[in-house]
Amino acid sequence: MSAEILINITPMETRVAMVENGVLQEVTIERTLKRGVVGNIYRGKVVRAMPGMQAAFVDIGLEKAGFIHVDDIHKPEGCATDDIRQLLHEGQPVVVQVAKDPLGTKGARLTTQLSVCSKYLVYLPQEDHISISQRIENVEERERLKAELAAVLEQEKDNSENLGAPGGYIIRTAAEGVAVDELRKDIGFLRRLWLDVKERANNTPMASNVFEDLPLHLRTLREMTRDGVEKIRVDSREAYESMLSFAKKYHPELMELIEHYPGERPLFYLYSVEDEIQRALERKVQLKSGGYLVIDQTEAMTTVDVNTGAFVGHRNLEETIFKTNMEAATAIARQLRLRNLGGIIILDFIDMVEKEHQRQVLRILEKSLEKDRAKTTVLGTSDLGLVEMTRKRTSESLEHMLCEPCSVCNGSGTIKSAETVCYEILREIIREARAYECEKLLVLASPMVIDRLLDEDSANVADLEEFIGRPIQFRVENMYTQEQYDIIPV
Repeated sequence: MSAEILINITPMETRVAMVENGVLQEVTIERTLKRGVVGNIYRGKVVRAMPGMQAAFVDIGLEKAGFIHVDDIHKPEGCATDDIRQLLHEGQPVVVQVAKDPLGTKGARLTTQLSVCSKYLVYLPQEDHISISQRIENVEERERLKAELAAVLEQEKDNSENLGAPGGYIIRTAAEGVAVDELRKDIGFLRRLWLDVKERANNTPMASNVFEDLPLHLRTLREMTRDGVEKIRVDSREAYESMLSFAKKYHPELMELIEHYPGERPLFYLYSVEDEIQRALERKVQLKSGGYLVIDQTEAMTTVDVNTGAFVGHRNLEETIFKTNMEAATAIARQLRLRNLGGIIILDFIDMVEKEHQRQVLRILEKSLEKDRAKTTVLGTSDLGLVEMTRKRTSESLEHMLCEPCSVCNGSGTIKSAETVCYEILREIIREARAYECEKLLVLASPMVIDRLLDEDSANVADLEEFIGRPIQFRVENMYTQEQYDIIPV
């Protein structure tokens, strides 16, 4: 697999696209005015403890107070209480880290279990153990990394910088196969970083930022680079220089991959990235076979429905269904990454009779999900034949990032028909006529609604005029939506 990372930078936003074998797989967007806060560390102030929920709200200086549950609070050794009131109280200063960005109406999810990360390691200053990413599956490699890291920490105990001071580490997936010298460099970087964070936390006012994670283009060098990435193209000279400087200091092996793109043709047009982003906002996803997916994102969960569409196969119905589901499993894994869909996800594959076909579809789904940087868990097939899975959500989906609810339908995706609105108006006219003494009633509504009242419903209008004993006049308001109307007693 060959992969390229494309980075488009403007004063308003930074966009990063991961392209594998010429196909867009992942898009990350960071807007200058709405930078994500996951990983940021704040010196917060407890504004309210809620014993019923065993949680507290903490003011960290953002628009909404953050939320912290008792399970996310680091407890000193010997402290066994789970009573939030004994751990946090109103007005108390507390150093917290953002675990999840604010989503919708919810504030940021917080934790006092602090960490800072580099490319290969995560440093946990409050812990004392070494653990390793589950994605490194080779047993020998897992043992090697843990042993070498432990040896480096032992050697660093007498270091003048005290880089081996107490603290735990998580070995990240990217560390697979790296030499011990790389781990040593990361330990030094993380310890120096943490000492700086500690100093700032002691001298920073409450409800203010202590540590901010790297901007997206530099975070990309730390997070997204891996085996198979052949080139990192960026269209900003300033960002290119900062990426080179960052790579030279922390990841010299990446320097030869970074390339400035000065071309007149926009960088994202090279692989039709703009078109792919547009398609990722659509509800329907066409499959090459003629089948299609229907993806619906709600607050509670995301559902994906698989349909055969125009694909009829060459042998029998079961073969057609199996081939469509196999293609859909791969496409679903890509769409989850591309759209950054998280939380509970329900997949409605076309019903298959043969158990072996069901197993193969699940296998191809799990295999395709292995490329995903977010943690995914396939829970299997329910009694209703639905595949249940979860994908870790730490930031807004692509749709929520780029779109907003429709002002007409308020996000429902539907509006009342002209017929329904007409009948509402006729009922409302009766109420208005009884409530007000007037010579006539004036109805203001959209063109579609007025047309119907004067055409299909004209007989109903005539009957109503006779019933209320007053004339009804109509006026078109081109700026009104189909559901909007006013009835004015004149």
